Amino acid sequence: MRRLLTAFLLFSFLVPPSSFLEIAAQKRSKYEFLRNLPVYADSLIKDLTYPMAWGNSPITDFNAWRQAARQRVFDCMLTPPPPPPNSPLSIINYQLLDTEQRDGYRAQKIEVRLSRYYTVPAYLLVPDGKGPFPAVNVLHDHGGHFFIGKEKMVRPLATEDSLVVSDAEAWLTPLYEGQFLGDFLARHGYVVFCADAPMWGERGRAEGEDRSKYDMIAGNMMMYGIDLSAYMTYDDLSGTEFLASLPFVDARRIGCTGCSMGAYRTWMLAALSDRIKAGAAVCWMTTTDEQMSFKYSRTENGGFANCLPGLRRWLDYPHIASIACPKPMLFISGAQDKLFPVPSVEKAYSQMHDVWRSQGADDRLETELWDMPHSCPLRAQQRILEFFRKNL
Repeated sequence: MRRLLTAFLLFSFLVPPSSFLEIAAQKRSKYEFLRNLPVYADSLIKDLTYPMAWGNSPITDFNAWRQAARQRVFDCMLTPPPPPPNSPLSIINYQLLDTEQRDGYRAQKIEVRLSRYYTVPAYLLVPDGKGPFPAVNVLHDHGGHFFIGKEKMVRPLATEDSLVVSDAEAWLTPLYEGQFLGDFLARHGYVVFCADAPMWGERGRAEGEDRSKYDMIAGNMMMYGIDLSAYMTYDDLSGTEFLASLPFVDARRIGCTGCSMGAYRTWMLAALSDRIKAGAAVCWMTTTDEQMSFKYSRTENGGFANCLPGLRRWLDYPHIASIACPKPMLFISGAQDKLFPVPSVEKAYSQMHDVWRSQGADDRLETELWDMPHSCPLRAQQRILEFFRKNL
């Protein structure tokens, strides 16, 4: 210990504090990473052959392929969270925390035990009337903003902290054109479930919101042999089982929807859950060869929010989404979306249509490219409602 202290003091004496900043600003003439990607990214992409994709896999029976591909995804999701104690997954305990009557539906704040490890804060919107009702698992976005999660999709209850209420209102305007998607669906007769994903809202850091800590926490989670992104998906699966267990929900008519990361969560959930009968995803679909390349000045370069270890060696994003085939699915993307360039979207759409077409179900896959940025405006929300009316 004394030697270490002596070495530290000597280094501090030789390198004055101002020099630390100078050292941090120095660049070497040789390097191996550029713009957060390895310089050999193009070579990595060329080596991705996706041997589990439909059409590449030696499995020729589609139902058998779906099961095998789904299992491959689960394998890459690492260890799942343990289910609640003394309870089958389809009967998940929850506690009612607060409730308020709204125009045509009842808004409830609940806490759901989705795992032996944790309970999850969520909103549950229940239409007025007898039921059973169709239901939608509404999945919130990322946005690099962690202070709110479920409150991005459902209007906070009046009893919530004023900072939460004001933050939700501020978030609503640029991305959702001033309308809470969850409340919009509830007013039209759908039970809505919306929960905080791990790291968002009431599942965040005790020290407060800090985007820079997300990747560090995700890395620490991997040290336990688990994956933070996978936990988000596992919770979405369990939340859907919770919906199906409610007596006022028609378990044969459950859908899911979301924008941005919520869209990623939507097609992941539709691919992995037989409970989901239809899904509507807005502004998240691409292919890895476009996403993880140097072609564009700015793209969605992945990250821990959608990182499942080793999965790209087996399946690309549209291949995973295709596990949902032949379910009805709606994909809307923005031609002005800087995160997902049009060529990547069109390529992914084409690959998915090949799968649905191979099963005689191409009319159930609706893919649309709108003249809009990365957002879910009122007309997109109306399109989602029309899609669910048709398919749920």
